[in-house]
Amino acid sequence: MDILKICILISSLSFFGYAVSYFTSPHMKNEFKRFGLEKIGLLTIVLEFMGAAGLIVGLIYNPILVISSLGLALLMLIGLIVRIRLKDNIRISLPAFFYMGINTYIFFDSIN
Repeated sequence: MDILKICILISSLSFFGYAVSYFTSPHMKNEFKRFGLEKIGLLTIVLEFMGAAGLIVGLIYNPILVISSLGLALLMLIGLIVRIRLKDNIRISLPAFFYMGINTYIFFDSIN
């Protein structure tokens, strides 16, 4: 298995996990409240789930991989900006940065 497929699996499984945890853990919903974004929490989770599914489908159909990875990278960029505005420390902000990076890598690799 090559590095691209490993990154796709890591990212997609993580975003599927985030989506599930939104419905099973009060912590996720509390984070959206802390961000002042509780009204778009469900939308964000739906976008994460669609992006994760798109990464998996993108293993077969490359245009879906391009769109999904770009969408997730942008979503994580917005998440990183929100965390910076809230003055979250680097440890708390690192996952958003990591997933932005991994999905940016997937995007650029998939357009070549």
